[in-house]
Amino acid sequence: MALFQSNNPVFNEKVLQKVGTSQTEGAMTIKGTINKMAFLLVLVMAAAIYAWGAPARQQNIMPFLWGGALGGFALAIIITFKKEWAQYLAPAYALAEGLFLGVISVLYSNLYEGIVLQAVGITFATFLAMLILYRTRIIRATEKFKAIVFTATAGIALFYLLALVLSFFNINIPFLHEGSTIGIIFSLVVVVVAALNLIINFDLIETGAAQGAPKYFEWYASFGMLVTLIWLYLEILRLLSKLNRR
Repeated sequence: MALFQSNNPVFNEKVLQKVGTSQTEGAMTIKGTINKMAFLLVLVMAAAIYAWGAPARQQNIMPFLWGGALGGFALAIIITFKKEWAQYLAPAYALAEGLFLGVISVLYSNLYEGIVLQAVGITFATFLAMLILYRTRIIRATEKFKAIVFTATAGIALFYLLALVLSFFNINIPFLHEGSTIGIIFSLVVVVVAALNLIINFDLIETGAAQGAPKYFEWYASFGMLVTLIWLYLEILRLLSKLNRR
């Protein structure tokens, strides 16, 4: 699922240095990136709605869950290494993740009424808030800021990986899933870190457009932003579920 974006590793300054500037095709623009991001979001929502309705159609939701998760993860890996393929694979990634998110949302909704609508609203509100903070330069994507976010995100990714490994030995980290005070604080920190990754995304999109990155990079940039939004949404769902258990 590629949910963790350590300084958004699929989209950072080194990536921009590697792709260089457009020589034979149109250059990347902010407007073009916004259009493609909107298109990917529509695909995610369409696939999520379809998966959401699976129980009503008496369909097994597990193929959507695992197919979406594994398919999305595989596509994310390919796109990361073959950036020029993003224009073809990013839509497929959006559909796969939409199926996955649809099933996850159904599972949470069955446990806590109204939680999905709350999570969607908070996710987009956070996106808009981060965009305003970035555009007004209240938060600046300085090198120090990026280093802090990178370290925090990498730490979270390693912690989740450790928790996954321990789960294979029936060892669970209580606060990771329980609604204790420590658990809620942990989820709040993760949500904040995910939100701060959006600032870096905005900065790199603006930088890519200013440097005249190739046109296909609009798709790659949109893919990177989508990965961050998916991570943010899942972490908000986790946080809300913990709050509902108190």
